[in-house]
Amino acid sequence: MTEEIYIQQNELAKLIERFTVLDGVHPTDIPSLFLIRESSVSEPIARVNETSFCIIVQGEKEVLLADEHFRYGSDHYIVASVDLPVTGQVVKASSDIPYLAVKLEFTPSQILDVLSDADIRVGKGKNAKRAMFVNKTGPFLLDAVTRLVRLLENPKHIPALAPLFTKEILYWIVQGHLGGAIEQMAIEGSKGNRIRDVIEYIINHYENSFKIHELAEIANMSVASLHRNFKEVTAMSPIQFQKQLRLQEARRMLLADSTDITDIAFRVGYESQSQFSREYARMFGLPPRDDIKRVKENSMEG
Repeated sequence: MTEEIYIQQNELAKLIERFTVLDGVHPTDIPSLFLIRESSVSEPIARVNETSFCIIVQGEKEVLLADEHFRYGSDHYIVASVDLPVTGQVVKASSDIPYLAVKLEFTPSQILDVLSDADIRVGKGKNAKRAMFVNKTGPFLLDAVTRLVRLLENPKHIPALAPLFTKEILYWIVQGHLGGAIEQMAIEGSKGNRIRDVIEYIINHYENSFKIHELAEIANMSVASLHRNFKEVTAMSPIQFQKQLRLQEARRMLLADSTDITDIAFRVGYESQSQFSREYARMFGLPPRDDIKRVKENSMEG
């Protein structure tokens, strides 16, 4: 780590600590910008990770996408160029040196603006790339993030400057050697963009059954091409993707109201409670009732 980056990280850490007295994910006055603080190692949390950029200033985190592990700390950032069902866990944090991070959500139209202004051309025929990646943080990117967060000290400047700093952040990400994973999702007609359409469809209809040829029609691809490109983007098949969405939503419902497992299994699209319980235990390590009991007990202890 260079001295320049070390100084920038210290400033950014102080800014995050100033605006996050308590642990958790904190919305800010800047739309789509969140500050994150955790003073202890967390339990694995399964959720849909929004299209976003996240940079860690202190601590470390591990994200599981299907069978792929992404572990990153203060010298790296992570990007998800589509919404993805993942399991995330803070793996390095303490009360003295808390986990501190900045999360910025973005849209394909914002990426298109960057590509247009930078005169970047992305081929539509290229194979789709993995939609989640970790890359090394550079001083220009870190400087842009710091200036964006610093605006929270002078909110009157947010309307004019936040969009500019956000665009600069996205520019530096696109300029990175893995930037093509973001570009592909914004270019109309590209394979990545068409897979994003399928992902959105599954997310919006996860509780319904579908036939693979229906998804292929949405993507305007053959079934074989859909399978290949979908797995390249998400690290899983469309059916596995849907299953993760169903089980994550079921767990959320169970934590809110764990009285009727059969009803919740039915609501997320399962016709058999036994199949639901088997797949739930395979994903979360315990059958539904035992898992929810464990999560609530751990929450009370924390």
